[in-house]
Amino acid sequence: MDLELLISRYIIQESSRELAELLESDVVIVGAGPSGLTAAKYLADKKLKTVVLEKRLSYGGGIGGGGSLFHKVVVDKRVVDILKDFDIRYREVDERGIYVVDTAELMSKLAAKALDSGAKILFGVEVEDLIVRENPLTVRGVVFKWSAISLAGLHVDPLFMTARAVVDATGHEASLINILVRKNKIGDITVRGERSAFAEKAERDVVEYTGRVVPGLYATGMAVAALHGLYRMGPIFSGMLLSGRKVAEVIASDLGV
Repeated sequence: MDLELLISRYIIQESSRELAELLESDVVIVGAGPSGLTAAKYLADKKLKTVVLEKRLSYGGGIGGGGSLFHKVVVDKRVVDILKDFDIRYREVDERGIYVVDTAELMSKLAAKALDSGAKILFGVEVEDLIVRENPLTVRGVVFKWSAISLAGLHVDPLFMTARAVVDATGHEASLINILVRKNKIGDITVRGERSAFAEKAERDVVEYTGRVVPGLYATGMAVAALHGLYRMGPIFSGMLLSGRKVAEVIASDLGV
């Protein structure tokens, strides 16, 4: 049998088998940025079936660009335990507990540790809608298609992935929350959009406001800032990591694990 045939057969066969298994998951995280990847590890550590959907062909979100393409970002002493959980090296640069980390190491180890814990990361997957139920309004999963379909300008029907919890980790766009509000006429939720830079307050507030939006839908990272109209913080990532861990804790509690 020709090798070319075997290559195609096993790629399609194994990808389809695994995707079919993931269609019923415990947690779907949309966005493979810092908060989404952090949440994925801690949820998978609790033996929850966790899948991360990323519309691009890479992970890390805003980490890779560092501070205006300089290859370092800042964290503070609040996340030392998280850095150790992910085996990420850091260097103290200020006695007040300010550290710098390498962007390539941060993004790759966040992803690697999430995968090691059992989470799955799927690239090139775009979420265009949510699965909802009424009375009370509850999110039960996502509606997805391959990102290349949108890029090609094609109109095709999407597929469905169910979950006990869905996490909006889409960053500044808060894509899932915007979909929920726009398509379901929810009057008491407004996506206010993030405010200008106030790093110290933003780092605190994004963690404080992380959590459940409606039953089944949660917000983490910059999606939290967009939802609640919080300040932005720039290339300091403590709040992102803490927000990811917190949303995992909230979901685990809600799911009883």
